[in-house]
Amino acid sequence: MIIDPISDMLTTIRNGLKARLFTVETPASNLKGEIARVMKESGYITDCVTTSEFPKKLVITLKYTDRAEPAIRELKRISKPGLRKFVSVPEIPLVLDGLGLAILSTSKGIMSGKDAKKARLGGEIICTVA
Repeated sequence: MIIDPISDMLTTIRNGLKARLFTVETPASNLKGEIARVMKESGYITDCVTTSEFPKKLVITLKYTDRAEPAIRELKRISKPGLRKFVSVPEIPLVLDGLGLAILSTSKGIMSGKDAKKARLGGEIICTVA
C-alpha cells in the first residue's frame, strides 16, 4: 500500500534518472498526470502518456542533455500528507533564483509557480524541480 503516491512518482523519476532509463512507469492518476504535464511544459521531461489498458499507467519519457546529463538535477517533495505547506502569492518560492520550477495545487488546478504568480493565486506547494 502506497501512503503517498506523489512521493512514489517523484522517487520513480529520480531512480530512473540515476539508472539513465529512457522511460519510467508509475500508476496513473489525474494529479500525477497534471504534475507531469507541468514538468513537460517547463522542459524537464520529454513526454508523458497515460496507457489505456487496465490498470492505467503513466509513462514518463525522461529528458537528458547532449552530454547525457539529466535535465532534472533535484526533485523534492515539499507538502507531505503529514505536513501540508500552503503559500500565498508573495510566498511562492523562487527555485534556483527562478531557474527551477515550483509546482503548486491552486483553486484553478495544478500549475507552475510562475503561472500562479501571474494569476495571483496561492496554494499548496506540491514539489520543486531544479
